Amino acid sequence: MDIGVLLPTGKAQWGADGDPRELVAFAVRAEQLGFSSLFVNDTLISPRIEALTMLAALAPVTERATLGTGALLPFLRRPIQAAQSLASVDLLSAGRLTVAVGAGFPGRFGQPFYTLSEVPWERRFTRLDETVALWRELWGGATSFHGEILNFDNIPPATLPFRAGGPPIWLGGATPAALARTGRLYDGWLPYPPDPADYQSGLLDIRNAAAQAGRSPAGITPALFVSVRVDSSLHSGRRALEDYAIANYGMPLEELEKIQAIITGTPQAVIESLSRYIAAGARHVIVRLGALDLHSQHDQLERVAALIPSLRRANARPSPSDTNRGPSAHPPGTPADPATHTLPGSGRPPR
Repeated sequence: MDIGVLLPTGKAQWGADGDPRELVAFAVRAEQLGFSSLFVNDTLISPRIEALTMLAALAPVTERATLGTGALLPFLRRPIQAAQSLASVDLLSAGRLTVAVGAGFPGRFGQPFYTLSEVPWERRFTRLDETVALWRELWGGATSFHGEILNFDNIPPATLPFRAGGPPIWLGGATPAALARTGRLYDGWLPYPPDPADYQSGLLDIRNAAAQAGRSPAGITPALFVSVRVDSSLHSGRRALEDYAIANYGMPLEELEKIQAIITGTPQAVIESLSRYIAAGARHVIVRLGALDLHSQHDQLERVAALIPSLRRANARPSPSDTNRGPSAHPPGTPADPATHTLPGSGRPPR
């Protein structure tokens, strides 16, 4: 069971008077406290430290924690250059990189950034899948790639990542199409559904899709992105998260929590709420801390770290998702079979 933390790389999280250089020490402290992973998000909606720049800064000062994106928006970058950047972070971290990707959202949280990137909004999911396939091909030594959208010849030798085949790539999203694509093509799933029941049903759909594609469902990491604030009461936690929602999204908490998993309350209440997602099958929980300055972020980091032993004990109890893993699933803890379904434009199975 892995518990990770999303670093407060946005200016709205580190505060108007904060020094973003302190984020490096924040990440080191998180690793010392027992967090399994350090994730960063990726957007142009507000000022922040760019995702891969932050991970490159963390690679030499951390030792064991996974470094991840939650989620990277590949359309913001040229695909071949992005493959080089990701391989470089994987090299600098000695193979600790995990890349969760997404295609962005309709409306102001996604579509305008396609225009800024001079990339068409149409067929964005095909473009995303082909970009991931291109990366994997480059990391395997390919010098050409031909898909429906992306076509390249005479590609110079690529920077190879630390691990053969490159870092695992997860997909964010919970639509029926995203669940099917996760099962067919990706190494993990990073959604944020407000209801644990939706998480459980989505994970089952992914595992069924994987089995139908000839892949092992056990080879797909079930992760969760969730905003958390540990407080003295539900009321005080919600009051703080109301400010957080307005500062980060420009919308009230009651609207945001219809879209995203958000948990607050006393330590025991937070444990119980997160345990419902663990019972639904989540095995890598990435916590975004609900605070608006670095001092408060540090306080929440310590409070959430204190919950990690209890959350890992919750994982020790069998969950319905572990007993219903699809027609060709392995029992929990057994090795996954090699995948047999190829990505678009790819001549080999996904990792």
